[in-house]
This record gives sequence, structure tokens and C-alpha cells, in this order.
Amino acid sequence: MTRVRRGYIARRRRTKIRLFASTFIGAHSRLTRTITQQKMRALVSSHRDRGRQKRDFRRLWIARINAAARDKGVFYSYSRLIHNLYKKQLLLNRKILAQIAISNKNCLYMISNKIMK
Repeated sequence: MTRVRRGYIARRRRTKIRLFASTFIGAHSRLTRTITQQKMRALVSSHRDRGRQKRDFRRLWIARINAAARDKGVFYSYSRLIHNLYKKQLLLNRKILAQIAISNKNCLYMISNKIMK
């Protein structure tokens, strides 16, 4: 019985997976079976860490705002500052407030004074 020549579809699928795993180290970029396992693992990690990244950045912004708010001149804690921002309807998100706290503390001080009045 003659040998059956396989089509190009399986080869095309494997090359696509290999391109995804080309930066992986060792057998994870060479052997098809381990490439598929590592691809699944990488995709799971990236999906999980997208949510974790959002969480971590929010925690960082809150820590920066809190540190700046408790600094000299701004007699607030973070929770009071955010609460009063919402009461006065000053819509500044935490990312912007953290950037203001780092780059220009006087601006944060002016915002807090506006809230107090």
C-alpha cells in the first residue's frame, strides 16, 4: 500500500502555533505538543492578568492619592477626599488625581480647598 501524502492544513496550523511560540525558550518553542500546552497556558495567564493589572493600577493610584492627601496642606484622608469630590460633583478619576498628586501637589491642594469651601 502506498504512503498517503498529508495536506498542508495541519502544517499550516502548526506553523501558526510555532509563530505564536517563537519567543518561548527551549522545547516550548520547538516541540508541537509542548508548544500547544504553553500557548494555552500563556493565553490563560494573559486573560487572568488583564483583570489583575487593572486592580493593581487602581491600588497604586489610591496609594499615591492617599499619600499626597495626608501630606502637608491637604488635611484629608483619601476616603474623605473622594467622598467630598463626589459631593461637589468634581468628576476626576483616580488615575488623573494620582498624576496630579505626583506632578503638581499645589493643584491637588487647590482642588482640596475648592472642596472645603
